[in-house]
Amino acid sequence: MFSPDSFRTARWIRTCNLVLQAVLFLTLFGGLNYLARNHAWRFDLTAHQRYSLSPETKSYLLNLQRPVRIVVTLTETDEDADIAQAYRDLRGVLGEYRYVAEANPNGPISVEFIDVYQQRREADQLGIDQPNIVLLICGDQRQQVSLAELYGVKDREKTDFRGEQALTAAILSVSNPERKKIYFLTGHGELRPDDVDAARGLSALNDELRLRNFAVDFLQLSTARTVPEDADLVIAAAPQGRYDAFEQEQLREYLNKREGRLIVLLTPGMAHGLDDLFYDWGVLADDVVIYDTDPASFADNGDLIIRNFQAHPITQTLLDYKVPLRLGLCRSVRPDPGRADGSGLEVSVLAATSTTAWGEVSYRQRRLPEYDRGVDLKGLPNLPPANRLGVITVSERVQVRNNLPFSVRSGRLVVIGTDDLVANYRIASPGNQNLFLNAVNWAIDRDTQLNIPARPIERFQLSLSQAELLKLRYSLIFALPIAAAFLGLFVYWSRRN
Repeated sequence: MFSPDSFRTARWIRTCNLVLQAVLFLTLFGGLNYLARNHAWRFDLTAHQRYSLSPETKSYLLNLQRPVRIVVTLTETDEDADIAQAYRDLRGVLGEYRYVAEANPNGPISVEFIDVYQQRREADQLGIDQPNIVLLICGDQRQQVSLAELYGVKDREKTDFRGEQALTAAILSVSNPERKKIYFLTGHGELRPDDVDAARGLSALNDELRLRNFAVDFLQLSTARTVPEDADLVIAAAPQGRYDAFEQEQLREYLNKREGRLIVLLTPGMAHGLDDLFYDWGVLADDVVIYDTDPASFADNGDLIIRNFQAHPITQTLLDYKVPLRLGLCRSVRPDPGRADGSGLEVSVLAATSTTAWGEVSYRQRRLPEYDRGVDLKGLPNLPPANRLGVITVSERVQVRNNLPFSVRSGRLVVIGTDDLVANYRIASPGNQNLFLNAVNWAIDRDTQLNIPARPIERFQLSLSQAELLKLRYSLIFALPIAAAFLGLFVYWSRRN
């Protein structure tokens, strides 16, 4: 028998024991949270390290000197399954970017997901008017990453996730206070990036370039007397008159001696005055207009459809997604068959017509275009692309040392045989915009891939016959509840005995 005092003591001891247990539990819980917050260890046990950033990306993030704000306008509830999946992929990898950058007080990374339709005020404040993009902001500099840059694609099927490559490259670009400078030539009726005219303006292209952190300016060679030292790229957009010998010499010196980069869009039927420059770079721009009898080569409004591309950083996206070009009048642009071997030039046709197309020499005569054998221009079977006429040709001078070609900065030239590839009324065509922006990136070396491996997309597919699906359904409906009932009866019987 216990005395009343003993019962009172036992209750106090039990109460103190419970309080002490609660305090110890709360202390343990708080201590674990403190360790998790301030001394977290993270392990990625997936086969391809799909939830970890590469050492190269981590090094860049830890050395950032300016904070970067990342705004994503994708939504998880989008009806398009590809966009919803891209949202989930981005959310995971951007979480890692933010986590790694927390250790860098100078260059933290903030991530926001907004719906441009439901959060209209926030979108307007950021100057965002389109969904499904990733916008990076650092100070007054902005750069956009599109969905096409996030995935590798083959035969319209996603093969791997390249978001880390695209995002790291964009972060390095937008955080760099020195913007790449693009000069548009003026003085010969060229298309201008400040012109909003539908047919003759490039204002939409100008917006796309500024969104990608390029600085755009104008250059008139006749008054400037030389190409500025800060010119990363020069664009001659559809000159309506000839460049004189002095202006051509300035461009030649820029390309040859200063290893410059030049993109030229040529107007069919207009003399451009750059023949000698093209000859130096192994490119021949024929004074013809391309016609084709193949119905598949024309759109309903008469646009020329180009579907034949050579693998190259400029055309790779078009090949992956099978996107064509839509062009107006075109002239032939091809490698010069008479160029000297061993000149150190790599000249290749990136986009070509079908085999039924020809270059009309007498296009100035007002008559129905018709191929005249021996007069009009046809693709040659012994020159690539066989039996096709090129409309976009690139030339790069490869530097050779000790009989080995080195991938170092050298001159690059892109010649496009149409003047309206990216005019305001054509840039909406996905192929046109993508190809020209890829050409800009290639010209200024932005196409160089970081040493970051792509993450393969793992697909799992369960193939069941109708009978197997029926068995699975009955198992879920009846087998699991019956098993749970038997387990309950077994526990009840064990306690009774």
